[in-house]
Amino acid sequence: MSTTLLDLQRRMASAVMQPLTRAMTTPARRSHGTSNARDAAEFLKPNDRLTAVERLQIYNQQYWYRLFGSLEEDYPGVQAVLGRTTFERVLRGYLQDYPSTTFSLAALGAHLPEWLRAHPKLTAPRTRLALDMARLEWAQMEAAEAAELPTLSPQALTELDEEARLRLQPHVRLLQLAYPVDDLLIQINSDPEDRSAAGNSATATRKSHSVRRVAALPPKRLHLAVHRQQFQVYYKRLAVEEFTMLATLQSGQSLSTALEAAFAKSRLHEQQRAERVQKIFQDWMMLHWLGQPDAAALNTLRTGAHT
Repeated sequence: MSTTLLDLQRRMASAVMQPLTRAMTTPARRSHGTSNARDAAEFLKPNDRLTAVERLQIYNQQYWYRLFGSLEEDYPGVQAVLGRTTFERVLRGYLQDYPSTTFSLAALGAHLPEWLRAHPKLTAPRTRLALDMARLEWAQMEAAEAAELPTLSPQALTELDEEARLRLQPHVRLLQLAYPVDDLLIQINSDPEDRSAAGNSATATRKSHSVRRVAALPPKRLHLAVHRQQFQVYYKRLAVEEFTMLATLQSGQSLSTALEAAFAKSRLHEQQRAERVQKIFQDWMMLHWLGQPDAAALNTLRTGAHT
């Protein structure tokens, strides 16, 4: 009995999760040639209004509408950059390669940035802009959900030497971008919602104008930190030295290595470098970006400092 029920559940799941046609309907046949009408009739009963396959289509459509809706909620910026038609093509291709595999939709869009990088022709001529936006939106979601370590105290900071390996808060995400998608996403998300037909049209027009302005800009390297404060996600633009320091520390390297990497090509003299580093650390402490080192690492550093 349990085996029969399991087989039925698997057949139903396979039927519900099969891709829709471009017209968003259940296809006449599966990819392997099976007739959906014949298959549905074996485990769904028709009623006085709908055939078995028409009943199946309701579940099939709702499944895919939910996946599309989830990705639309996660990536409104990418949708604005690409436009509705191209964005839907992207979602179809992406979900074929990365279908939902768990009960949770939280990680459904996790691979979209790498998927966009692997399919540049689909998003041309806004390929780099769409990729930057996708990376920012996924970093935003990661920052919102990431853990938070106990904050490094000022006293603990003074006890660490140059070989210390500082831990950044897990919610700090570092991005090197070509377009100011941080400002663009703020504009897109701050546009007031209007559910009327005229309101929707006006909103779409404003977003389109904002995207065109940014797309027309020449690519220019921009360094950004995405982080969380008091349950809110923020963006902070960084100078290249600060970005390099953070990226080097985040990779597990020592403070001395991070400082060397940050100022390797700098023309600042020693006093200016010292002042810059002091200001950087003041900002990090104010933003609580540095986490407390684990006890074992801290003891090792203290022991090494006294030997």
